[in-house]
Amino acid sequence: MSDYTPPKVWKDESESGGQWASINRPISGATHDKDLPVGKHPLQLYSLATPNGQKVTIMLEELLALGVSEAEYDAHLIQIMEGDQFSSGFVEVNPNSKIPALMDRSGSEPVRVFESGAILVYLADKFGKLLPASGAARTEVMNWLFWLQGSAPYLGGGFGHFYAYAPEKFEYPINRFSMEAKRQLDLLDKQLAENEFIAGPEYSIADIAIWPWYGNLVLGNLYEAAEFLDVASYTHLQRWAKQLEQRVGVQRGRIVNRTWGEDGQLAERHSAADIDAALGKA
Repeated sequence: MSDYTPPKVWKDESESGGQWASINRPISGATHDKDLPVGKHPLQLYSLATPNGQKVTIMLEELLALGVSEAEYDAHLIQIMEGDQFSSGFVEVNPNSKIPALMDRSGSEPVRVFESGAILVYLADKFGKLLPASGAARTEVMNWLFWLQGSAPYLGGGFGHFYAYAPEKFEYPINRFSMEAKRQLDLLDKQLAENEFIAGPEYSIADIAIWPWYGNLVLGNLYEAAEFLDVASYTHLQRWAKQLEQRVGVQRGRIVNRTWGEDGQLAERHSAADIDAALGKA
């Protein structure tokens, strides 16, 4: 039994601890003045290659692979552990101070887009790719996109935090969020038993949104939790994750704004040649 009793009014009076403690605070807004860099392309992305960041760089690389030259972009590194997301320039693009954030300067007035799911829909609609224009097919894609946006916090902020990052291991939260993570994996596995892709027979932004979280998880790239969650038992999810891993857009997009790992790093991307060099294809 814990001897902790919640106070009548909570106040931020102690260090929360853990690897990501420095990025959490109970207030919003900028902590310092700093302008964001602006590259040569109309699309300016400010991000880091976390699962949420990978969604957008994979989307952009998939669009380029489809021949959409207007999807060329600059990807600027936001070092969240150093507080870049709390600069005045970043807060102007995303008042929520979370990566990724996008500025579209292709029109007469710049358009800011924040929240990874919103960016995927914006880009899909802008270029008419990877999201059906209307009808039941579009609704099904949106069903799974919104499922991901609501479910991933349980995998990341819930399971990932208490299993991998919390300064102490506690049985109750690990059990609670492991159960939910397993339920989510089972749901995806059953969906993929009857469909080649998440929302049906066509690859879409639903796949692009879900793969960085659940694809990386079952491939052993997230939280070192593959054995703990018995991910090998989800055979249909494994098939899908490996299938998407072979896509050119996924291989290229997943390394952008990445500064760790042995299978490809690219802190910033300003042209296709930058990715070619990082992947040893120059």
